Amino acid sequence: MRQPVIVGNWKMFKLFAEAIQLVLDLKPQVVNSRHCDIVVAPPFTVLKTVNDRLEGSSIKTAGQNLCDQSGQGAFTGEISGAMLKDLGCSYVIVGHSERRQYYQETDEIVNKKTRAALNAGLRPIVCVGERLQERENNEMEIVVGRQVRDGLSGLTAEELSLILIAYEPIWAIGTGRTATPEIAATMHKFIRGIVAENWGSQLSENIRILYGGSVKPDNISILMAESEIDGALVGGASLDATSFAQIVNYK
Repeated sequence: MRQPVIVGNWKMFKLFAEAIQLVLDLKPQVVNSRHCDIVVAPPFTVLKTVNDRLEGSSIKTAGQNLCDQSGQGAFTGEISGAMLKDLGCSYVIVGHSERRQYYQETDEIVNKKTRAALNAGLRPIVCVGERLQERENNEMEIVVGRQVRDGLSGLTAEELSLILIAYEPIWAIGTGRTATPEIAATMHKFIRGIVAENWGSQLSENIRILYGGSVKPDNISILMAESEIDGALVGGASLDATSFAQIVNYK
């Protein structure tokens, strides 16, 4: 059985006091939630503070992004995987659709960032997904297939075993539109098939594939009822402790 994972991506929200209040409100609502792994991805500015407040809980943290260079260097404005690890992170989101859309991150860059994350001892959550026009043109498998193959190119089976994949149809992110459970499950099965072709069936059966795209308390249960869906990458609904806790406690 694959352990489900619920990840809350706070994006560019929450100042210092707000972040503290959110985690203090969240902790007691998920203290008995052992059926899934729980991860939050705060802004860099409050990562240390959030990690300190989460000490003793089962909630882990993720960076929202990282530099594609390992180690240290003259890369003004960047944050390395080692820095995220030093702040207490266990995971890092790589290749989110907003990074691809607004900051022109390519599959090659996603590949480099994934490697940098692994080198730092972080578990990458690698995001893939198609735009609305690509789905309407029936190109979703071409697009997502390329993103998986190129984004994870050259990784060993051992490295891939540490990775989570998040399928986030871009047309469903922040739009209120959610892929039906059937659409999401079909794409998850397709992604799992690509992993099987390139890294073997055993790894494909074990890799966790999350769904992201307007996940809310009222649709999480039907999404998680699909055997191919191993969790969720939650955006806006993770900014409220009660809402996110309801998603975590979907059972």
